[in-house]
Amino acid sequence: MTVFINGLHTKDKNRIDSTNAYQCLIFILYFKSFKNTMLQFCANLSLLFTEVNFVHRFKAAKNSGFQAVEVQFPYELPARYFKQLLEDQQLNLVLFNVAAGDLLQGGEGLASVAKKRDEFKYAVEQAVTYAELCRPQVINILAGRCFDLQHKETYLQTFKENLSFALDAFTPLGVKTVFEAINTEDMPYFLIHNGSQMLDIVQQLNHPSLGLQYDIYHAQRMGENFIDFIYQQIDKITHIQFADSPGRGQPGTGDIDFKALFSCIDQSTYQGWLGAEYKPQGITADTLQWMSM
Repeated sequence: MTVFINGLHTKDKNRIDSTNAYQCLIFILYFKSFKNTMLQFCANLSLLFTEVNFVHRFKAAKNSGFQAVEVQFPYELPARYFKQLLEDQQLNLVLFNVAAGDLLQGGEGLASVAKKRDEFKYAVEQAVTYAELCRPQVINILAGRCFDLQHKETYLQTFKENLSFALDAFTPLGVKTVFEAINTEDMPYFLIHNGSQMLDIVQQLNHPSLGLQYDIYHAQRMGENFIDFIYQQIDKITHIQFADSPGRGQPGTGDIDFKALFSCIDQSTYQGWLGAEYKPQGITADTLQWMSM
C-alpha cells in the first residue's frame, strides 16, 4: 500500500517500519528547515537604496546581502553600462518593465492603447536590446489605464494582442513575459486590477512563457486574499513582489502578516524570486529585518 507522511510516501505490503517513519519525519523537518533559507529575495533598485545615486545602488544592494536585483525602467542608462554595473557586483538581474509611455505621469500608457501600437512595439524592441545584454529572467508589461470604460473591451483586446507580440520577441531569448494587477486606489482606472482578470488573460492566451507578476501590496489594497490566491494559482505565478500595506513601506509597517506570507510561499512549489518593491521608511539598510524572518 502507499502511505503519505506530510507529502512523502513509502510503499510496503503491510506497514511502515517505525524506524523508517522516524527517519522520514527527521527528513521532513530537515527539508523544511533548509527550504526556509531558500526563499530568494531581490532588491528593487527603483525604490530601495534611494539615499544614494542609482549607479551606486547595485553595490549597496550587494553589501546588504542581495544576490539579485530588479528595476522598473533601466532605460536611462545605456544597456552596456547597466550590464557592467551588474557584473561589477556579480548580481543577477531578475526583472525590468517594458517602457510605459506616459503612465507614471497620469496617462494611459502604451500596452492597451490601439493608436499607440507602434510606440509599444518600439518599447518592446528597446527591451529586447537590454535583455540581450543584461539577461533578465522576466520582463513585465504594464497594462495601463482605460479612462472610458465603454472602450474597456477594446483596450483588453489590444493588451492581449500586444502581450502576444511581446511573447514572440522575448521567448526566443529565454525570457518569461509577465504582467501585473495594480490597485485602483493608487492608480485609478488601471485596466488590470485583480487576480481574476489576470487569470482570464493567462487562460485565454495559453502561452507557456506567459505568467503572472503577483504583487502582494496591490492585492492587499484591492481586498484580495493573497494567501488563498498563492495556494490555488502558484503554478501561474512567475514573479512575486511585496510591500506592506497601507503605506507601501517595508514589512512590519502595515497590516500584512509577512511571516504567514513567506511561510505560504515557502511551502508552495514556487521557485522564483520575491522582489522587495517597497518605499523604505528610513535608510534602506535599516529596514531589512524582514530578511531574517
